[in-house]
Amino acid sequence: MPIHVIDRLVVEDEGEGEAVVCLHGLGGTSNTWSALMPALAGHRVIRPDLAGSGRSAGAAGPLTIEKMAEAVAAICARLDVTRAHVLGHSMGTIVAQHLAVAQPRLVRSLALFGPLIAPPETARANIRARGEKARSEGARGMHDIALALVNASLSADTRERLPVSVAFVRESLMRQDPEGYARNCEALAACTPAAVERIEAPVLLVTGDEDVVAPPQAVRGMAERLSNARGVRTVILHRCGHWTPIERPEDCGRELRGFLPAQR
Repeated sequence: MPIHVIDRLVVEDEGEGEAVVCLHGLGGTSNTWSALMPALAGHRVIRPDLAGSGRSAGAAGPLTIEKMAEAVAAICARLDVTRAHVLGHSMGTIVAQHLAVAQPRLVRSLALFGPLIAPPETARANIRARGEKARSEGARGMHDIALALVNASLSADTRERLPVSVAFVRESLMRQDPEGYARNCEALAACTPAAVERIEAPVLLVTGDEDVVAPPQAVRGMAERLSNARGVRTVILHRCGHWTPIERPEDCGRELRGFLPAQR
């Protein structure tokens, strides 16, 4: 499995076939998608650690969602990818939407997990505060953030029955570079919505019935705004919170297996 470093971003590149680009969320890495790799067999899967996250924590400069989308387009260009299915989780779904609007010929389809067009105004102050805590308190702050988010963003069923999923989310958050995490919080809190009405690619929207970040009602509203997409499928997973690919990988994999072949 080749590892590329492209503009200081670490990118995993695995398999052969139609390209799939996977974009993790805030506090995630390329490993957010590891449990879904069996569902992506027969594809070339490209998984970057976005700027400020995971192994790409050292990427320089202020971050914005638009710059993240530009970086993904640059990665595709460097890897000779001209058409790709794009997967996103949480913040990565916002990056994916901006990419689809800016590069419609590049984005063949969108599969979005825990999707949102932008954080609601009520959430932005909390996201900024989380970034400030990470920056000022370092590893101790990330520890507190991880514990709070495990309780808030995972479903009760996941916390009770799936200790490995809980451990994964906890570790993913605790291992983030505090300054990189803070920069990502600032980018997310300041983001503007993409013009989703312009997206023409087919879209799969998957959320959990206990997702407080992308609640079902908001995701259904998002589906209505994707009025020009060539088909929108909305899936609500039961007893699932915000980390859909980690909490319910079998269900997410089944949806991907049904969605991607239809876009060929």
